[in-house]
Amino acid sequence: MFCGRSSRCSDDNRKGSVPVFLNVYDLTPINGYTYWVGLGVYHSGVQVHNVEYAFGAHEYPTTGIFEGVPTKCDGFTFRKSILIGKTNLGPGEVRKVMEDLAPEYKGNAYNLITKNCNHFCNAACLKLTSNPIPSWVNRLARIGNDSPKEVSCGLPLC
Repeated sequence: MFCGRSSRCSDDNRKGSVPVFLNVYDLTPINGYTYWVGLGVYHSGVQVHNVEYAFGAHEYPTTGIFEGVPTKCDGFTFRKSILIGKTNLGPGEVRKVMEDLAPEYKGNAYNLITKNCNHFCNAACLKLTSNPIPSWVNRLARIGNDSPKEVSCGLPLC
């Protein structure tokens, strides 16, 4: 069963017994400095039942959601795990949630500002726990989306 707005879902699913973590990775060494002022460029994945689900780009109109080993995403430096909440969904039900998200998160639809791995993780965490990811994880994408078109540096003070 997929827990969204279904009347069969209860508050028990939010409190659940299985932890749901957001695993955050640095995309650049500069994050070591910018993290402390609330900025950075991050990749993230959702860890549940010892599987990490993430979203990435490719050129095909098929899902960009993939599974991996928690905290070991190739090409990125692991920063931290954040407990987002808990779920009562079993492994098959979690996989069903990811399958339900797949049509929205196709590899060729990936966009650094409007549909990135952090957007996917937020959607997945909301489905699994009813809790969003921390706002700092995707702050630069929001700044980039809210910035006037002539501003190209992506920083709030440009």
